[in-house]
Amino acid sequence: MMSYQGHFRVWRGDASGGRLKDFQVEVHDGEVVLDVVHRLQATQAPDLAVRWNCKAGKCGSCSAEINGHPKLMCMTRMSLFTPEDTVTLTPLRTYPVIRDLVTDVSLNYRKALDIEPFTPPAGLEPGRMRMRQADVGRSQEFRKCIECWLCQDVCHVIRDHQDNKPAYAGPRYFIRHAELDMHPLDTLDRRQALREEQGLGLCNITKCCTEVCPAGIKITDNGIIPMKERVVDHRYDPLGRLLPSWRRRPGRDTPPPT
Repeated sequence: MMSYQGHFRVWRGDASGGRLKDFQVEVHDGEVVLDVVHRLQATQAPDLAVRWNCKAGKCGSCSAEINGHPKLMCMTRMSLFTPEDTVTLTPLRTYPVIRDLVTDVSLNYRKALDIEPFTPPAGLEPGRMRMRQADVGRSQEFRKCIECWLCQDVCHVIRDHQDNKPAYAGPRYFIRHAELDMHPLDTLDRRQALREEQGLGLCNITKCCTEVCPAGIKITDNGIIPMKERVVDHRYDPLGRLLPSWRRRPGRDTPPPT
């Protein structure tokens, strides 16, 4: 097994401030960034704060910024860097620092509480929810989200404009709305809430969220853009204003045939 001494710059500090600190850490073939962070904890910085859990790209815990790019440390291979490279590790910039690489992402969980849950037709009993796979395929993509918050972190609407946070749900929750709105058995109309409470109109679809998603979800093309179209249809369609029944979505008010 080949190894070398890698040069790392790791942000150390807390909410009151901090700085980047240099470390020389042994790197072995086949390792990922999180492996090296664990070795750094074991050999030089036992008090280094970092979140991690599964080490398999499924829990989203080890989010950080690696050389300025939001990534999962467990899915970033050291083979991407040369022995001469300096690997810089910093916390997610969009969220307040708790300590070292750990940030306070509790805002996202508070945002989740603002979303109305899945609401099936009244009187439809469990076991009677019949639907075709083709009807649920679109919303199933969004259920792959591991809530790593990389899309939230990279979204410049809140990354560069922190005052937008109270009125902006962000990419993760736009696709949560899309997941529910595209579900064939969900009965709620979520378009007005998206426009007036969740800030969908602030998104200018730069696709930066899609680029960083480790689950491969096409957040912009399959989630945000279709929801923007639905909101515009609801708000500005002149035919819909003349004929309110035009807005009723087939099958929403009656249970599907058994």
